[in-house]
Amino acid sequence: MTVLQLLLPGRAEVGNLTTDPEPTVQALADLYAYPEPVPARGWVRANMVSTLDGSASGADGVSGSLGGSVDRATFGVLRGLSDVVLVGAGTVRAEGYGAPRVDPAFTERRRGRGQLPAPALAVVTRSGHVPTGNGIFEGPSPTFVVTTAKADLHRLRDLAGAGQVIVAGDDDVDLDDAVRVLAARGFRRVLLEGGPSLLGQALAAGRVDELCLTWAPLLVGGQGPRIAVGPDARVNARPAHLIAAEDVLLGRWLVQHVPNN
Repeated sequence: MTVLQLLLPGRAEVGNLTTDPEPTVQALADLYAYPEPVPARGWVRANMVSTLDGSASGADGVSGSLGGSVDRATFGVLRGLSDVVLVGAGTVRAEGYGAPRVDPAFTERRRGRGQLPAPALAVVTRSGHVPTGNGIFEGPSPTFVVTTAKADLHRLRDLAGAGQVIVAGDDDVDLDDAVRVLAARGFRRVLLEGGPSLLGQALAAGRVDELCLTWAPLLVGGQGPRIAVGPDARVNARPAHLIAAEDVLLGRWLVQHVPNN
């Protein structure tokens, strides 16, 4: 049986995904709720998975192979709560992404908050090269392309729609600008799903508000990437909760934003 035990901030049973999946999913949703009201600038939650020796991918080079049933359930909860899923184009290609779909378990929650039936998708690409083979533009909610002024904007607007191409930066994507544009359009609950380069960029830009991290009970060696790579960053965080389920640990960490002096 898959029993979820809350270890921090106090010990309690969250639920049982085997015998009581629906109430357990709703209990997880309560634990992972976004702050209310959501800040006008948006709230960026990153969701990543890591092996015990720090790799963000398995031997097959993708993160999907690291997740079991507990991680998949949590993944669904985080998507069910979000307004928009933010992901790099490389991750879309590597992980075989499609557009987010409606999850009936979150219909009432989403309706009550005025959210679309399913999260939107926002694909980040500096070059403008967007994969098109997995139906990412065929979901029930919009798919945005976040790119730079140097990309082929005419082609992207033909592909995604004129109003769904967000130009944020000249040579490199300005994630702070991109998140502000999404938030201004009503997509304030942002779920950043990777990959490591996008998370590293977001950390360096000061645009991560929390990290949800799954520790898979594996050691893989090799040269796999960490969950964040790229520019140097120093980000302090404090634990909001820690959940144990079978051999998996689920942590939620809140970033401590320090005002500039």
